[in-house]
Amino acid sequence: MLKICLIGAGSTVFAQSILGDVLSNPALQNATISLHDIDETRLSTSYVVANRIGQTLGLSNLKVEATANRREALRDADFVILMMQVGGYKPATVTDFEVPDSFGLNQTIGDTLGIGGIFRGLRTIPVLFDICRDMEEVCPNATLLQYVNPMAINCWAIKEQFPHIKTVGLCHSVQETSHQLAELLGENPADLSYLCAGINHVAFYLKFGKVLPDGEFEDLYPRLKAIAQHGPIPDDDRVRFDLLKRVGHFVTESSVHFSEYNSWFLKRGRQDLLEKYNLRLGEYLYRCEEQIAEWHQLRHDLEGDAPLEVEQSNEYAAGIIRSLTTGENGLIYGNVPNRGLIENLPDDAVVEVPCHVDRNGIQPTRIGRIPDHLASIMQLSINVQRQTVAAAVTGKREHIYHAAMLDPHTAAELSLDEIWSLVDRLIEAHGNWLPVYR
Repeated sequence: MLKICLIGAGSTVFAQSILGDVLSNPALQNATISLHDIDETRLSTSYVVANRIGQTLGLSNLKVEATANRREALRDADFVILMMQVGGYKPATVTDFEVPDSFGLNQTIGDTLGIGGIFRGLRTIPVLFDICRDMEEVCPNATLLQYVNPMAINCWAIKEQFPHIKTVGLCHSVQETSHQLAELLGENPADLSYLCAGINHVAFYLKFGKVLPDGEFEDLYPRLKAIAQHGPIPDDDRVRFDLLKRVGHFVTESSVHFSEYNSWFLKRGRQDLLEKYNLRLGEYLYRCEEQIAEWHQLRHDLEGDAPLEVEQSNEYAAGIIRSLTTGENGLIYGNVPNRGLIENLPDDAVVEVPCHVDRNGIQPTRIGRIPDHLASIMQLSINVQRQTVAAAVTGKREHIYHAAMLDPHTAAELSLDEIWSLVDRLIEAHGNWLPVYR
């Protein structure tokens, strides 16, 4: 019997999506579901939801466990799915925004790059290392499915310290963006054929088209480029379509995310740019506040008596588990060590590429060389990722300064003295959420 462990299962909505996908598959319905979270209130809600999914699907023998003891949750697991947010909304995420704001450094999401992404990585990596140490002892053969941001930083750190753990980083940006573009073009997502490669949140579609009834490939890029030139451009995607005009390829992550991975779209005091690109500073804080306000009603609904609808999501976790378990061929986009997969990116970086999945494991596809200007854009992020991982692995404070110094948006807004002071203030403000840096 398979055992699937969800760490951070108190993220109930996401856990509901993953469990709905898993338990809808007949090959996986005999699995034991093990739920863990440090928030026992949210954990109890997810426990109820997991059992209600089983009831909806008629799984009378479903076994669901919930525990605040992480090692027990992990014991003998075959698959471990990470979905936690270390430090939560308050105090950690709010600190990631409020301290930089006091320096005049504004962010939109702050979970992947920028000063917010750096510090989210620094407080998350020690927890990841603790989980990996537990896995080595209680489930050494398990496959780790890593959903936690900052994706590339987290996966890179795991690779450095626990290279023998089977792991892949998972995001929904590639498949979700492809569906968004299909809807914009009036196409069926099932007809799309594309190749995407890069790093998480800064990957580009190298090919984007559809398969015609006669089997021929039709390139859809001319239609996307026509929208970029002549409109109408979706209001929430002005950044990505402007970038398409400049670099000739469409990036996978949303406009509000991508706007802070560079020095081009967010400028101190430039309200005109915010209006031009339809960006809201502190966007992630607004989203968190809305989700918190909705939580109590959501909990009431999820724990109520009304039928719980089980829908299929576009997440990869269930498909990976199915393919590794049954041998059925699958294709995902995963975050894995580069090691020559993309020739003009560093070998030690973590890249996002198509991967075949079957009983032999998760097998990344070698892409070769990508356009140099796209690789150069990605390198801006890789510089920051490398220094953040170095700080987490060595415990040396100097690497945090260097990561912030190399971050494109931070460097465009602050002087070196301000960057050093900002790092010091954030380390102090995060307190025990961070280890001691020398």
